[in-house]
Amino acid sequence: MNDINLEALVRYGKDTMTEYLPGIAAAIVTLIVGWWAIGKINQLFKRFLELREVEITLVPFLSSLVNFGLKIMLLVSVAAMLGIATTSFVTVLGAAGLAIGLALQGSLSNFAGGVLILLFKPFKVGDLIESDGVLGVVQSITVLNTILTTPADNTAILPNGQVANSKVLNYTKENNRRVDLTVGIGYAEDVEKAKKVLVEAMKKVPKVLEHPAPFVGVLGFGDSSVDLAVRPHALSTDYWDVYFAANEAIKVALDENNIEIPYPHQVEIRK
Repeated sequence: MNDINLEALVRYGKDTMTEYLPGIAAAIVTLIVGWWAIGKINQLFKRFLELREVEITLVPFLSSLVNFGLKIMLLVSVAAMLGIATTSFVTVLGAAGLAIGLALQGSLSNFAGGVLILLFKPFKVGDLIESDGVLGVVQSITVLNTILTTPADNTAILPNGQVANSKVLNYTKENNRRVDLTVGIGYAEDVEKAKKVLVEAMKKVPKVLEHPAPFVGVLGFGDSSVDLAVRPHALSTDYWDVYFAANEAIKVALDENNIEIPYPHQVEIRK
């Protein structure tokens, strides 16, 4: 009787091994090869980020995130090969991810915006940008916020989600920048003379570029003045120096040539 039970047990073991051993072997091979492939993929991903000159602090985080996600997918696949039901596991994982996503919706939006900014680099530290009505020099870019220093030396902290989804003007992306100024002259003044005087004045302003040459033209007509557009060009780094110097040069040049800049006059009524 014992011999019969032992023989049946051995036969059952052989049948079980015959049935399950190929699947177990395939799962082990898949796990080993997949783990090795994930390592290679992660190395290539790091290399890609380095070639894109992504912020160095972001590279380890992104590579770890990709590595974790791929390994979770591999383990779920291996479990399915072994006949383990993964439907419930995937459902629970998905529900947990959804709950976390809803709880951290704002932060995740800012994080995603930070990743896009650091990856595609629409601007970098040191650039003068304007976003959502805020103008300033970029001091730092984190995964959640972009920090600017405004012309008034205030610190502006902009959420990356907002920056990534709004219009951004990068004033230092190009080497040169046009300085837009407007000045009004009296209707009785000679427009051509005023234009020539202002062009010559702009040419004498330090740091104004010769090419493109300064331009002056009629911009419009105000209640008491003919408005002239004065457009010198400067290097982006010299913008504010040229802006203030050009305004001063305009006033001096018009005064020296007796060209009136209209201003409100108060009339005293005597009784």
